[in-house]
Amino acid sequence: MEQLGTPQVGQIVKVLRGREETKFAVIVSIVDNKFVLIADGDKRKFDLPKKKNILHLQLMDEIPAEVETSLKETGRVTNGKLRFALKRFSDKMQSSTDERGE
Repeated sequence: MEQLGTPQVGQIVKVLRGREETKFAVIVSIVDNKFVLIADGDKRKFDLPKKKNILHLQLMDEIPAEVETSLKETGRVTNGKLRFALKRFSDKMQSSTDERGE
């Protein structure tokens, strides 16, 4: 899977490898040029993020404004905001695949 650009804090990713494969999450921190910390606000809370190799993630071209703003202003984001942003994103993805008839 080809990587698009570099990961950014607040960016939505799709997990390609591991137990949470095919699930969406949000990058809450960048460890180095190889690893990031991700959380989904549900199974993986903001306070206990999962360290993932960026090669095992598909970067989506979406950074929810409320998540990005919260992380920039306070360095934190609530689990509720993470869940809300991911739900809205997955609903948008679902509706776009429905429109294409897939």
